[in-house]
Amino acid sequence: MIVAGVLGSPILHSLSPLLHQTAYEFLGVKATYSSYEVQSGQLRSFLNGEGSQLNNLSLTMPLKEEALTIADSVTDIARKIQSGNTVQKIDGKWGLTSTDVEGFSFALQSHNRNAQGSILIIGAGATARAVVAACDGVSEKVTVVNRNPDREKSIRSSGLHLTFDFVPWESPIDFESYDLVVNTTPSDVASVFLDQIETVSATFFEVLYNPWPTALLSKWRNAGGYGIDGLDLLIHQAISQVELFSSRSVNRFEMAQLLRTAGEKALS
Repeated sequence: MIVAGVLGSPILHSLSPLLHQTAYEFLGVKATYSSYEVQSGQLRSFLNGEGSQLNNLSLTMPLKEEALTIADSVTDIARKIQSGNTVQKIDGKWGLTSTDVEGFSFALQSHNRNAQGSILIIGAGATARAVVAACDGVSEKVTVVNRNPDREKSIRSSGLHLTFDFVPWESPIDFESYDLVVNTTPSDVASVFLDQIETVSATFFEVLYNPWPTALLSKWRNAGGYGIDGLDLLIHQAISQVELFSSRSVNRFEMAQLLRTAGEKALS
């Protein structure tokens, strides 16, 4: 039986329990899935204590990088981006992978978009590295707006076939010079760029769904651009997790529609 949960902090807003439970009920799979508040530095102690009964985990901030320290095995994609959002206990051992990379790609595809052309990524954390890995081999150049130069090395390692341009956080941005803009920063951190959005035609991908919608996504849509919200990313990375946890293949299109309806109802 699947005994799963989503771990992170803060976690109360998470829609993962709703999405996973909806999926398992639809598939007729026996499973429990709950949310657990686990702060940075507490992952190992949680798994040895309160979470010892869990056999499948979804990880969110700030645990995606910390997961590398508790994993007995790490997939190539998780090693490449130096983070993981999916942990499974198999024969008493924890295996770590990431469904964020393919979740991003599937979310783009669901909107008939792709990662070709000129890409701008706002932020340089774990989610940004997953986006870079999804662009690797698809596009040629990625521009990253970041606040911490120390993260540039890990970004480069996530996209070995890409050429990078790193832009300081305070720099002005010509959003119209990009085909795809992706915001990977938490909360409303990227709202500092609101005044730079005028008339846009590019696709904007917001990885957040809390707040719903973000100020940046609303401004982008009002300025004429195409916007993809963070619920789609959550849904598609969750579908990949459901397939892993249940060892079953699902109709992604059908499942995405089901979970989108559930998610929108919860957010409205």
